[in-house]
Amino acid sequence: MTKPGNPSAGRGKRKGPTKGTGGKNKRALEGRGPTPKAEDRAWHPAGKRKAAAERYIAAGGTGAPGQRPSGASRAPKSKAGDDTENVTGRNSVLEALRAKIPATAFYIAQRVEMDDRVKEMLSIATQRAIPVMEVTRPELDRMAGFDGVHQGVALKVPPYEYAHPQDLLEQIIDRGKTPLLVALDGITDPRNLGAIIRSTAAFGGQGVVIPQRRSAGVNSAAWKTSAGAAARIPVAMAPNLTSTLKEFKKQGVFVLGLDGAGDVALPALELADRPVVIVVGSEGKGLSRLVTETCDQIVSIPISAAAESLNAGIAASVALYQVATMRAASE
Repeated sequence: MTKPGNPSAGRGKRKGPTKGTGGKNKRALEGRGPTPKAEDRAWHPAGKRKAAAERYIAAGGTGAPGQRPSGASRAPKSKAGDDTENVTGRNSVLEALRAKIPATAFYIAQRVEMDDRVKEMLSIATQRAIPVMEVTRPELDRMAGFDGVHQGVALKVPPYEYAHPQDLLEQIIDRGKTPLLVALDGITDPRNLGAIIRSTAAFGGQGVVIPQRRSAGVNSAAWKTSAGAAARIPVAMAPNLTSTLKEFKKQGVFVLGLDGAGDVALPALELADRPVVIVVGSEGKGLSRLVTETCDQIVSIPISAAAESLNAGIAASVALYQVATMRAASE
């Protein structure tokens, strides 16, 4: 029961019309003009995107001032089961664009430093109608992975298309070249694969062969480490590495295995001017037994007693350099 004399009693249950503002708020807004659009407010995300789009246009993109480049939008979140790869780093992305890899999106960080490489990337992406996505640096960090370095750019590409080993060899012979290939036996670190692809390109090799099982593949880490060479040097996948090497031998290719206990020192190699495939084993286990039995020669790289062994990528680089030097001297 409500106590008499309490003026607030029952207020919450009162029904009927209540007093309004009498138009005070409406009159207070008169004379202030329309609210600026989001893109015209510098602090608003839309305003920041507009400013970034204008920088793209100044770098050679297309579109009217205040608009994004053709196809530009916010980056979509990756979907589960997405098997595409993210190529990161300015050299790798630029080489992939130059090689006309069928990219599906080009990502660029907000307020990125516009050097000549970035301008060329934007130009190629615009010409090829590749969507340009403006993203934050934390988003690029996530795309590049735990230890990746993106330098403010990334490119989304479809899964790598591996060549067939026999097709690769035939293409080299058809071009009139003396085959110089590298085969990997048990290399599971994609950074080693990327480094070997880069060395193969640097010393005149024409391709890399990897086994289908127990091997690193051409993923974002390999792309990054190759510094763009993965766009120029084909990688072939062999269903069975030993069988592929035997087929190569039937076609006149000499198989050279790298091993610290080899019977031929690399400087004394006499097969450098012949068609060769250099087989590199893992740093821990080395060459497998079947691959060792398939090799024509086991070659060792002389090193100081202070070093127990060489990294697989470094060993491949040294062997490729030696073969390239011997071939140049014999011409």
